[in-house]
Amino acid sequence: MALMRLAYASEATFEAQPLEKGVEPHVARILMVSRRNNGRAGLVGGLYYGDNRFFQYLEGEEEFVRETFERIRQDSRHRNIRMLIEEPLDVPTFSNWSMKYVPLSSDVQAFLDKHQLPDFNPAAFSSHQCEEMIDLIRRSSEDQKLVNHDEDSPARVQHSQTLSPGVRYGLLAAGVMVIVAVVAGAVLF
Repeated sequence: MALMRLAYASEATFEAQPLEKGVEPHVARILMVSRRNNGRAGLVGGLYYGDNRFFQYLEGEEEFVRETFERIRQDSRHRNIRMLIEEPLDVPTFSNWSMKYVPLSSDVQAFLDKHQLPDFNPAAFSSHQCEEMIDLIRRSSEDQKLVNHDEDSPARVQHSQTLSPGVRYGLLAAGVMVIVAVVAGAVLF
């Protein structure tokens, strides 16, 4: 199947609420559903919410990226949706996060300052600024600057977010084979 990448900007239709666990409650619900749905579809990407606006980036099989974007277009929490990037992708560039969330951070403020932007308005980003924002989201996970409250324990978060289902099953199968080989070797000797 063909891979593609897509980035869009939108405005939130809701009034921002006080933060819960570092995430605006409406955004937390979006993240919870996105992570579940994107994980099933094999999509990866990232989300930034600031100044009542969204910037989201998705990678994956074209069919699933387009279906996901259509659901977003129908979502009443978004308005003034603007496609920023929509193009084929040869090789995935994101790690196996079903949906990263970058909280308000000094990195984003530095990005805004660098480009002399008074506020976070991704609909007005140039293509170069879009690529910088995608890279900022990508790097944020490497720098451990994430907020992720989907899971109960840090160990479960790390496991669920870093290994794709295929890799997990492969490792499980390899482990079973090692155990069978050890048992078989012990029986023979």
